[in-house]
Amino acid sequence: MYSLFFGVLFVTALFLGGFSHPAVARKIVGNQPRSLAIGARSEDGEPIASVRERIMDIAVGEIGVREARNNNDGARVEEYLAYTGLGKGYAWCAAFVSWCYGKAGRTAPRNAWSPALFPMARRYTGQQVREGSVRPADLFAIYNQQLGRINHVGIVRKREGNWLLTVEGNVDNRVLSKRRSIATIYAFSNWLD
Repeated sequence: MYSLFFGVLFVTALFLGGFSHPAVARKIVGNQPRSLAIGARSEDGEPIASVRERIMDIAVGEIGVREARNNNDGARVEEYLAYTGLGKGYAWCAAFVSWCYGKAGRTAPRNAWSPALFPMARRYTGQQVREGSVRPADLFAIYNQQLGRINHVGIVRKREGNWLLTVEGNVDNRVLSKRRSIATIYAFSNWLD
């Protein structure tokens, strides 16, 4: 009986998920995400492009922030963590991303756990990624095989062919901009539409 139930559940999940990679299930207008539609605006009426630019300005302005004693600590790192309800000593990549969005006036995401920033409803589909729908201020995820989950998140600064220029926290104990191959990215999410 259980195998019948799980079989039906599996087929339903495949059908609803579009028979593709886990990075699926984004709401689209026509063939593109809603924010690519002409004149797309946030819930408060501000153009999405302005929100994206503000998030990027904030994130880039944090490049160079370092931990005090290489132990997930330091005044600024603790400010990122406090934004998500944590104190010093915790991994802070997701807290950094959340803090940047909060400084830009966004209420979400606000979570210090990196997998929480990639719910299916916010992820880009594989086709959208291939078509170049990922934009500045979107988030990217790195998957850790040993943990069996996403364990790092950062902000997309720019896409250059098969490469991303990023801004990310908690890499080498600091905030930095990195160049990453698209092939190493597990998922992308969009918190602005």
